[in-house]
Amino acid sequence: MSSFKRDKKEEEDGGGNPFQNIEKTTVLQEARIFNETSVNPRKCTPILTKLLYMLNQGEQLSAKEATDVFFAMTKLFQSKDVILRRLVYLGIKELSSIADDVIIVTSSLTKDMTGKEDMYRAAAIRALCSITDATMLQAIERYMKQAIVDRNSSVSSAALVSSLHMTKFAPDVVKRWANEAQEAVNSDNIMVQYHALGLLYHIRKTDRLAVTKLVARLTKMSLKSPYAVCMLIRIAAKLMEEEGVESSSPYSQFIESCFRHKSEMVVYEAAYAIVNLEYSTSRELAQAISVLQLFCGAPKPTLRFAAVRTLNQVAISHPTAVAACNLDLENLITDSNRSIATLAITTLLKTGAESSVDRLMKQIATFVSEISDEFKVVVVQAIRALTLKFPRKHSVLMNFLSAMLRDEGGLEYKASIADTIITIIQDNPEAKETGLAHLCEFIEDCEHVSLAVRILNLLGKEGPKTKQPSRYIRFIYNRVILECPSIRAAAVSAMAQFGASCPDLLENIQVLLARCQMDSDDEVRDRATYYSNILAKKDKSLYNNYILDTLQVSIPALARSLTEYLQSGTERPFDIKTVPVAAVSKPDELEIKQKTEGMLVSSGPAKAQPVSREENFAEKLSSLPEVQSFGPLFRSSEVVELTESETEYVVRCIKHSYAKHVVLQFDCLNTLNDQLLENVRIQLDPSEGYEILKEIPCEKLSYNETGTVYVILNFPEDDLLNSIGTFGAVMKFIIKDCDPATGLPDIDEGYDDKYILEDLEITLGDQIQKISKANWGAAWEEAESSFHEMEDTYALSSMSSLEEAVTNIVKFLGLQPAERSDKVPKGKTTHTLLLAGIFRGGIDILVRAKLALADGVTMQLTVRSQDESVAELITSAVG
Repeated sequence: MSSFKRDKKEEEDGGGNPFQNIEKTTVLQEARIFNETSVNPRKCTPILTKLLYMLNQGEQLSAKEATDVFFAMTKLFQSKDVILRRLVYLGIKELSSIADDVIIVTSSLTKDMTGKEDMYRAAAIRALCSITDATMLQAIERYMKQAIVDRNSSVSSAALVSSLHMTKFAPDVVKRWANEAQEAVNSDNIMVQYHALGLLYHIRKTDRLAVTKLVARLTKMSLKSPYAVCMLIRIAAKLMEEEGVESSSPYSQFIESCFRHKSEMVVYEAAYAIVNLEYSTSRELAQAISVLQLFCGAPKPTLRFAAVRTLNQVAISHPTAVAACNLDLENLITDSNRSIATLAITTLLKTGAESSVDRLMKQIATFVSEISDEFKVVVVQAIRALTLKFPRKHSVLMNFLSAMLRDEGGLEYKASIADTIITIIQDNPEAKETGLAHLCEFIEDCEHVSLAVRILNLLGKEGPKTKQPSRYIRFIYNRVILECPSIRAAAVSAMAQFGASCPDLLENIQVLLARCQMDSDDEVRDRATYYSNILAKKDKSLYNNYILDTLQVSIPALARSLTEYLQSGTERPFDIKTVPVAAVSKPDELEIKQKTEGMLVSSGPAKAQPVSREENFAEKLSSLPEVQSFGPLFRSSEVVELTESETEYVVRCIKHSYAKHVVLQFDCLNTLNDQLLENVRIQLDPSEGYEILKEIPCEKLSYNETGTVYVILNFPEDDLLNSIGTFGAVMKFIIKDCDPATGLPDIDEGYDDKYILEDLEITLGDQIQKISKANWGAAWEEAESSFHEMEDTYALSSMSSLEEAVTNIVKFLGLQPAERSDKVPKGKTTHTLLLAGIFRGGIDILVRAKLALADGVTMQLTVRSQDESVAELITSAVG
């Protein structure tokens, strides 16, 4: 009722959106009035406004519709009405990319651009530049140069900004306007100076020396525009990062001098640049933080927000430096702007001591219900960092998070809390049961299906490992009774994991699964029947393979392999081990960095599942006739640099492993603009056992273009030990000198040349794909009777800590750590690392490395594999 009254009041007051319900066909019909002999501005203005509103709301016009409206609109140039004329300019800009033959209005726009009516000139320049292409640009070049240095600031700004846009398709022409842009930099107008500097930097940004000279000259003169000074600070900071210059450099001195600028915007920009510089000294950092500290007490909310948000980001890398501002930050906790209060409290959480956690959590509780979900996520991310920093405070923090879970909120907010609780559970064994209890309470009232399914999966994985697994069954079975089919299916899978891991609960689980077989949804019934039959066998190997360790193949690769299998018409059974495994999921590094730093990230659409490197390359490689018979792609390595990045030819290699073959993909880049390379090939000197089957050269490599060369080899068949080898590599090609401007060769025949590359290694990791083992212990026991085992002891004398040893072993072997065994508890002198993977050809590998720290690190390595030669290869590679 209240919303109805509000809408009614808005209607009475003449509020609301008059264009809310307009339709495209109606507007296009009304636009025919533009064709009338005498133009009526009073009628045409609202119709043209509707059209512009419709286009800005994302309405799509066909080329014919846009062309018809465009040509009708050009007839409005007859009118002298100021408002209508300005709308026509906007209409030309909007339709220029859709309509055909838009150049017809060039003469009218040129006339307005050079006319005496200042009100039209700036808008005419913008419209003219939107319809101009590279071929027409020279015709208006003289007018653009004049406009850039025009006395009217709006005309000059319009010309400068339009020139900036035109550098995308005609950079060489716009470069010729550098003198005019240089003159505009000396303008007294704030915006003209800012836009001129932007254009000048864009013209010269590829020339390091020119940019250096520009910055050196401008830092000595006093720019009137604070916007221009801010841009100059950013350019100087970028040069400092690229050159790695010392703090005593002129750039640093300029940025430091900006701390005394009269504009608060410039002072903040200087402080922001210093705290984000990799090479800033402690003195400079202290200066910048003291400036931000002053802003924390500023009367303007924008300054306080900017200061506290920057301190929030800096607290990740320099917590001790930010700790000096803690008193000012505590004063901001009660700030009337809740955004500022949130950032202040999260900054304090990052810099505070363990003793202050309880007090800070009480202060958060007073206002957390008043802030938006976006800021609540920032608070949750700060709490996550705090739990990792102070694990003993897990009970206080977990209780606070569980209270937040019970509050109202959207999916992203609730998911961030659940993620934090899951992180605490995985990192702190003492917090596991408390965390699971909170999550069990949450799913009783969880309204988000995806989140409930995720928690049920976690309960199925972690619940059986607790002291009293039976306490979680009630919460899981409640989901079968009360929830939607997706959640019911997840609950059935979770119950099956309890049945497989806890023999004393098996009988009760079978009863519950029998009830689920009468479910109304076929997916739930099928899962219940499937798991019930497996559990009835009471075979641990079946439990391990079909309940605890789920299918880990790549779904797109499985679909492709099944299609190829059906098309082949063969009678042999389909072997799922030939299908590449799915990529082991990794967190989105950018998202984690943004959230950890407390930056406010808007919630976008749900992210798709990560695509493995193998899936990215499989389609491209399958187009090579020589590769089509090799079967599915097993593994693609990371990029290996075979040259320095600054050399004249840059070569990178990606190693693609198949069951019996390896395809080496060499991506070559020519950085010389006066050379054209032809017949580019890579000559390899393979190690013993390898046989080169085919070389696929790159026919032509122009300046600044990347070409690909392929070399296809056989893995050694007789002796797997030879599969680890080092290849010498030389790039050979024919050079033709060419004109740098056109890229065309000066002569028909070139000359042969070569370029020595770094040696290329085929490593053990290139032949192994990582897989996750949910129950590594069960798999290890099962492998005892059916796998080949090899064991050896090694002295890792070069490693000084268990953490270093674990990191290097995981990296060298290319296997996936299981049961979080890659995390070494603090203070421990012994540790056991558990690893799992698949060798090319679908051969399972399990590795246990027992580590002990004394003078160095001693390792007892036990390898179990389906193939004895694979186990021997791993033990010998480590030795």
